[in-house]
Amino acid sequence: MKIGVISDTHIKSPDKLLPNEVFKAFEGVDLILHAGDILIDEVLMQLETIATVYAVSGNNDSYEIYKKYGTRKLITVGGKKIGMTHGVSRGKTYMNAYGEFIDDDVDCIVYGHSHIPHNEVINNILFFNPGSATQRRFQPRHSVGILHIDQKIVGEIIYID
Repeated sequence: MKIGVISDTHIKSPDKLLPNEVFKAFEGVDLILHAGDILIDEVLMQLETIATVYAVSGNNDSYEIYKKYGTRKLITVGGKKIGMTHGVSRGKTYMNAYGEFIDDDVDCIVYGHSHIPHNEVINNILFFNPGSATQRRFQPRHSVGILHIDQKIVGEIIYID
C-alpha cells in the first residue's frame, strides 16, 4: 500500500492550485493524508481527484475546517495504526505530536506545522512530517511524502520544485 502525505499547503484562494509536482508524486497512491493548515476545502477536493483523503485541521485553519476535520485522527491502514495531528510549538514538534498518541500504541505519527521534513523511527514509531509543498520557509526545497506499508511502514520524503 502506498499513502501520499501532505501538510501546510496554506492555499487561501481557489484560484491557486496545488503544484503539478504534487500530482506527479502522488500518482498511484491508495490514500492521501493531509496534516493540517489546509485553509480551504478546494485543496482537499483537488487531492480527492487522486485518492480518498483523510485530513486534520491545523493552527491556521478556520473554525469551519476545525469543526469538519478535528485536530486528531487515528486510522488503521494495511494493518498499521497511524495517528494524525498537525502539531504545535517550535522546536521538537514531533514530541508534541507524540503526546497526542502516547496511549494509542501507534506504528506511525503523521504531523505537520514546522514545514520541516522529518522521517525517523524512534522507539518503533515512525515520526513523519512531509514538510510543505507550497511554503518551504527556511527549507531549501518544497516537499511531500509517501508512506509505504507492507510488513513494515516506511516513510519517503519527496522533494519537489
